[in-house]
Amino acid sequence: MITQEYIDFFEELATNNHKEWFDANRKRYEDHVRKPFIELVESLIPALMEVEPSILPDAKKALFRINRDIRFSKDKTPYNTMMKAGLSPGGKKSELPGFYLGIGADNVHLGGGLYQLDKNALKNVRALIAGNTDEFLDIINASSFKKYFGKLKGDQNKRIDSEFQPTIEQTSYILNKQFYAMATLPTSQFINESNQAEALMGYYRVVQPLHSFLNKAFA
Repeated sequence: MITQEYIDFFEELATNNHKEWFDANRKRYEDHVRKPFIELVESLIPALMEVEPSILPDAKKALFRINRDIRFSKDKTPYNTMMKAGLSPGGKKSELPGFYLGIGADNVHLGGGLYQLDKNALKNVRALIAGNTDEFLDIINASSFKKYFGKLKGDQNKRIDSEFQPTIEQTSYILNKQFYAMATLPTSQFINESNQAEALMGYYRVVQPLHSFLNKAFA
């Protein structure tokens, strides 16, 4: 269970983001942050595999590191202020559609879809959308999708290959470089859920049809 102790840790880390404080509070991190987060992901995996059997069922491998990569960043604080996990058939950094979970002191971020795409994969996804536009729009315009996620997210290109230009009239999402759904919940509310995994699954079940559609681009 994610508890108030989880929130307290990240609230304090936000104002003490340095190695000395983290080392002094490492046991709190292990007991009240890392362990319950892994347990939550572990409790999600069986339900996720019911809707997407090919995900890698390893909670620890799904975790992103708490340590930030600061090599090329102006922000030199060493630690992320939330725990993050990604579950997909190809692992947490895969190009394949996957489920995402991030929990910090203030918010729970959850959703799924495609975030990292190379040039060829992006072209294949756009070709899929161009050739099956009605099916794509039915998924992202479904009342449940709008209720849980609002709208599809992702950065867009200003220019696009000429073969995809006609599709812009049907949907500007053809310009997207990423195709993902993301929702935000208050962590203070989430910790009061009697079944935290099931509360998250309500969102993941809604995003799964988008995965099924996007996976056709990788077949």
